[in-house]
Amino acid sequence: MRFRWTILALGLIVAVATMAATAGARVTTTHAKTTTITFWDAYSSDGPEVKRLEKVLIPQFEKEHPGIKVKDVTIPYDSLHQKLITAVAGSQLPDLVRSDIIWVPELANLGVLQPLDTTLPDFKSIKSKVFTGPLATNFWKGHYYGLPLDTNTRIWVYNPIAMQAAGVSAPPKTFAQLQSDSATAKGKGAYLYAESGTSCWNICPWIWSNGGSITNGTYTKATGFLNGPKAVQAVQMLVNLYKAGQMPNIVVDSNGGLGTYDGIAQKKYTSMLDGPWSFSIFASAYKNTQLAGTTVPAGPGGSVSVVGGEDIVMTKSSKNKTAAAEFMRFMLHSFAQTQMARAGQMPVLKSSTKSLVKIHPYYATYLKQIATAKPRTPTPKWPQIDQVFQTQVAKAFTGSETVQQALTDAAQQVDGLLK
Repeated sequence: MRFRWTILALGLIVAVATMAATAGARVTTTHAKTTTITFWDAYSSDGPEVKRLEKVLIPQFEKEHPGIKVKDVTIPYDSLHQKLITAVAGSQLPDLVRSDIIWVPELANLGVLQPLDTTLPDFKSIKSKVFTGPLATNFWKGHYYGLPLDTNTRIWVYNPIAMQAAGVSAPPKTFAQLQSDSATAKGKGAYLYAESGTSCWNICPWIWSNGGSITNGTYTKATGFLNGPKAVQAVQMLVNLYKAGQMPNIVVDSNGGLGTYDGIAQKKYTSMLDGPWSFSIFASAYKNTQLAGTTVPAGPGGSVSVVGGEDIVMTKSSKNKTAAAEFMRFMLHSFAQTQMARAGQMPVLKSSTKSLVKIHPYYATYLKQIATAKPRTPTPKWPQIDQVFQTQVAKAFTGSETVQQALTDAAQQVDGLLK
């Protein structure tokens, strides 16, 4: 009996030693075969988002996944789209991209994105946890080609001290107040409202708030809509403000004056339309300026802003799809979403709504505004359409064409792109 127990004990010792050796070999193998995934994004290189991504999120992910390293590549937003298209032609795409929601249909249509609903076994579970609207921006021709990463909209962001100095007691609630308050501010040597471009992101909130639209409901025709009376009236209102010297020149020339942030910090401008990141940026870069926010001034169509945000997409060319999928899941986890909310990014998880206002009170206005916000036309041709929109609206501001002619020309060009 003692002999038998001795044999059993020796066998147990050998088994335990073997298991330990195997486990040690497994850990060594994991570290020896480190996988590096590349993630392109357009976070501001000196902003709070990229700092939190690189100082908090990526280190935490790598701690939880010791066999995976994340190489974050920050590219200016204005350059990222072109870099993506160039990379498609040269087959040099990264594993993952934080893509503007308006680029996903285009990239999916080019055949370079991995359909996640057929790639991720837990896609349905992830799908059930995120807001429907942001998720829908990833849908193209029967498949989901990305996951929502953050969402946002633009609200009326202002410097209360600058506004009071400009003789305006409270932010305008209507189109009529916008026009009268702009004249008041000019009399005090300030601009009530500063806008930094003529793209749909900049101008569409005014068109929609006036009851206008860019296309018909099926996104197949722009003529009669983009150049319709309500759209023309909205753009004409802004053009009138500009021609009266009540909007700064940066609307058509980025080098035509102070940027919106500098102008508001220096009290040259009182207000702008902007996303939640502006509050975080001012808190870190313009510490002596306190911002406040309210909804976009309402027109006949109400107070309507634009849906923004980014999706995270996986490229077909990625050789590290399993590791890339793990990082996508991590970025959709409550920890990562909450961390980025603290940096000014609105989460996409349904469960995060109640905690948003606790993180930053200004989120309350964004949640109210996004309830009526509209998306830009969902089509692979949107970048080209937006370029037409931007160019033609700029012509209306500079006076090379009337508003009606500029939008009619734009509508005809958009019709061709929609076909």
